Amino acid sequence: MKYRSVALLMVVIGAMPMKAQEKRTITVGQLFELVESNSKTLQTQKTSVEFASKGIEAAKSQRLPDINTSLSVSYNGNVLITDRHFGDAHGYSVPHFGNSFALEAQQVVYAGGAIDAGIRMAMLQKEQAIASEQQTREQQRFLVLAQYLDLFKIGNRMQVYEKNIELTAHLIEDIKAKHEEGMALRNDVTRYELQMEDLRLGLRKLQDQRAILNYQLCNTLGLAQETEIVPAVEYDTTNTSLSNWQSEALSNSPLLQQTQIGKQMATEGLRLAKSEMLPKIALVAADNLSGPFSYDIPPKDINYNYWFVGIGVKYSLSSLFKSNKKIQQARINTRHTDEAHAVAQEQLSNQVQQAYTLYQQAFAELDTQQKSVQLARQNYEVVNNRYLSQLALITDMLDASNIKLNAELQEVDARTNIVYNYYKMKFITGTL
Repeated sequence: MKYRSVALLMVVIGAMPMKAQEKRTITVGQLFELVESNSKTLQTQKTSVEFASKGIEAAKSQRLPDINTSLSVSYNGNVLITDRHFGDAHGYSVPHFGNSFALEAQQVVYAGGAIDAGIRMAMLQKEQAIASEQQTREQQRFLVLAQYLDLFKIGNRMQVYEKNIELTAHLIEDIKAKHEEGMALRNDVTRYELQMEDLRLGLRKLQDQRAILNYQLCNTLGLAQETEIVPAVEYDTTNTSLSNWQSEALSNSPLLQQTQIGKQMATEGLRLAKSEMLPKIALVAADNLSGPFSYDIPPKDINYNYWFVGIGVKYSLSSLFKSNKKIQQARINTRHTDEAHAVAQEQLSNQVQQAYTLYQQAFAELDTQQKSVQLARQNYEVVNNRYLSQLALITDMLDASNIKLNAELQEVDARTNIVYNYYKMKFITGTL
């Protein structure tokens, strides 16, 4: 009864309609658009840019006047007066209701350049956030592109296996026909049937790899799991010079932009440190309404109002022996950022030169693999003809088949390698 239930369940599941995979051809440009709209990591960086934009507004608001107001209501107790020896005590009744209202305003006229430096610092922080966003965009694009190109390479390798399976099937039929004529051994048929199983297993492994990679890529790009991604790889085959790539890197590298902005931020930090040693000047105004008047004995139950306007000057004497340490630290930081920028330029130049060399090497590798495929196919045809003429052994045929298969697989890998190295060049130079 148990086995009947399992069998019935399998029949029901098999009868359920399965969602067919929908093929979707995606170009590299469309791939990057999907990354832009679906990458959570990139969205976090975009939020950082928005946060930095608000920082500029906050820094600019320091130019606005400071206005403070206060209002209080109180209950006042009676006054007790004694002499200096706490004798001869006298009490006075005072108005018990007290009130106070104060309004103060201050407009900074000169702050030693601190406000302007703060605004410039906030602007640089936004530029830093934008550069960081661009670097994250390049990284996310390249990570997804690597999976995309793996999918492209697996598809090409599958085609090689499918063609070799088809060729092997024809060859098995030929060998079977020769066996029936008594011109081939049964062992020859068995050998090639084993070869066919190896090819089918190799194809199955590639199909599984493709399914896993396709599933992961659909998750990353926000596509339905039923989507079968068909890569439509395109790239510019123009062979630009190394100097052009180096120029592109100097102009567009997000990492280099970040170190350049770091230099500017260090300069503004030095200005902020120096501003602490300068006086602060502000226009001030105040108005105060209070009651009762408690500076008379007995206090008078009246409201009194006073106001003033003037210029306030503030200078921290402690800055003479404190700020010089901050200035020295800021100068060291300025030198450090200059050195870090120079190191980043050197490393970037090395990376571009290395990537360019590997890019050129990929073309040479493709030429070599194309010649290898040509020779492997010629060798296969010669050995095949010799085998059919009973001048070669089945082992020679198997060796020729394997050499041909490996050469064709290496050729499609070499083609993908050119595309990969091209986009790696663009990633390193910040132009992906």
